[in-house]
Amino acid sequence: MNAHDSERISGLLEEDGMEMAEHEDDADVVVLNTCCIRENADEKLYGTLGWLKPWKEAGKSLGRERQIVVAGCLAQKDKEVVREKAPYVDVVMGTHNVHRAIDLLDMASVRGGITEIFDEAVIDDHALFPSALPVKRERSYNAWVTIQIGCDNSCTYCIVPSVRGEEISRPFDDIVAEVQGLTAQGVTEISLLGQNVNSYGRDLSLAKKRGGDLDVRVRPQFAELLRAVGSVEGVRRVRYVSPHPKDMNLETLQAMADTAAVCEHLHYPLQSGSDRVLSLMHRGYTAERYLSRMQEARALIPDLAVTTDIIVGFPGETEDDFLRSMEVAAEAQFDAAYLYIFSPREGTAAALMTDDYCDPAVVSQRYDRLKVVLDHSAVQKHRERIGRTEEVIVEGRNKRDEEKWTGRTRQNKLVHFASDEMLRVGQYAMVEIHDAARFHLSGVLTEVGEMPTHKVRLSVQSV
Repeated sequence: MNAHDSERISGLLEEDGMEMAEHEDDADVVVLNTCCIRENADEKLYGTLGWLKPWKEAGKSLGRERQIVVAGCLAQKDKEVVREKAPYVDVVMGTHNVHRAIDLLDMASVRGGITEIFDEAVIDDHALFPSALPVKRERSYNAWVTIQIGCDNSCTYCIVPSVRGEEISRPFDDIVAEVQGLTAQGVTEISLLGQNVNSYGRDLSLAKKRGGDLDVRVRPQFAELLRAVGSVEGVRRVRYVSPHPKDMNLETLQAMADTAAVCEHLHYPLQSGSDRVLSLMHRGYTAERYLSRMQEARALIPDLAVTTDIIVGFPGETEDDFLRSMEVAAEAQFDAAYLYIFSPREGTAAALMTDDYCDPAVVSQRYDRLKVVLDHSAVQKHRERIGRTEEVIVEGRNKRDEEKWTGRTRQNKLVHFASDEMLRVGQYAMVEIHDAARFHLSGVLTEVGEMPTHKVRLSVQSV
């Protein structure tokens, strides 16, 4: 979500006449768009602001006005702290103020430091969704499309509802129209974005004709949206993040199975394999229900890759609780997992469970033990793909080996491959897999797909 907001802020700045600077010394504006999910985000923000202070002061000696913007979730949560620790920041703006970036910079130039935090999104005409703003995308073939903002869940470890507000679904037709516009620009891969995508539509209703009755109101389901987006001409791949297990239903899984463009990848956050801990987390499902739905997904969707998130050391987690997480992880056989050590975030219910905090040494040991299980299944899943030919979308040259290329499969697996042919970013290609590691596959190009039709951004300089 923050990455998508950053694209929109960049788009607004460029629309206002600015250009992306290659280095801070060449910049007039630096924007720090923050996340507050993990504790190290705070440390990184204030460390960066520390070295930006002399950068800003140096601009005065050069006759240049340099401005610093702190945006995003951490700004939303800690606006007073940012002002106290770094009073030289020009603009502090929250998650609901992205569309105001240019106005706030202009105001700060005249009045000095500006802090503007909207507590809730104001989207009467739905024109202020991030996807409705100008954008500068890092990838021309892929686009994030916001379908929903905010979150109505109450997970005890999560700060997101406090900084993103309540769920607001974007109108169904607006989403489809944006996707149609993106494919006209050459985008072939769509990533639907929301804090809890599979609760999409709860706050919306659509009129549907049943017989002669036009007054019947029904809520659009996420499954309907998947089918609609996947059927847009020009769309070859559809992804989405992130669903909530308590809201996952068979309709969504069937839509994934029936819609050719929807990728065979499900990111399915487990968080814990212990029912007791899941209850403490307010997750709303049991490990049995989680595994049952995952098995249904694999039965319906051939070649499905499943990835997950797991937290180790949640307050009150016992050895028995942890062993249950080990058992569920072993049974699930995840393709990949994001494994986290519990990090208390001020403003969450879990941060108040101080009497139940786990011994850091014990948590670190549990982390290492669970990582062995998760790494084993990841490597095994990758080895099963050796000898297969995979469709990849080309992401560019391999950063560590310029002789090779990097692409991504429909299952969201990274592939490094050799090719004697010159390829273009966004092009589709077929790669035979020869080797497998924990985080990537390796192979050789066997077939080149059609060239991408997207426009290429050229650097134009005055002489």
